[in-house]
Amino acid sequence: MAEILLFHHAQGQTPGFLAFADDLRAAGHVVHAPDLYDGKTFTDLEAGVGYAREVGFDKIGERGRSAAEALPNELVYAGFSLGVLPAQMLAQTRPGATGALFFSAAFPPSEFGGSWPRGVPLQIHMMEADEWAAEDLGAARELTETGDAAELFLYPGAGHLFADKSLPDYDEPAATLLEERVLAFLNDIA
Repeated sequence: MAEILLFHHAQGQTPGFLAFADDLRAAGHVVHAPDLYDGKTFTDLEAGVGYAREVGFDKIGERGRSAAEALPNELVYAGFSLGVLPAQMLAQTRPGATGALFFSAAFPPSEFGGSWPRGVPLQIHMMEADEWAAEDLGAARELTETGDAAELFLYPGAGHLFADKSLPDYDEPAATLLEERVLAFLNDIA
């Protein structure tokens, strides 16, 4: 059993995001899924990104850091899109990370003060033609080239939040494969 700190995407804690967290719990893992948006959700990605800009990306990162404070250091940090921001920051800066899962986003490791931590396994999942993640693909490749146990999975398609079954970008075959890979990853860590 792994313990996971899972951060939502720019549309907030949508029913599909919460269902993903529940699927991980049903597989026997402990999942913490803090709300970085104080209960707000958005039906449109642009509106959610606009709200994140209004709040401030630094503030979103701080909310993620605060959510981790009461938890053990030995966590898998995971995030969808915007949620990769606090997940990657914590995985790189908080000692004890047992793994990381990034969905539809990645940042250059230099963004958080250096290189990817040695011995911390990482999976990154993106769609090949996702316009939102296109600028992150270079960072994803850099992370997988420098990380000693890092994998990048590219799925056919253009959906951004393709693993959130409550959103229009949902792609059932890709989401099913993503979940299978994530569960195998978590079982290897546990």
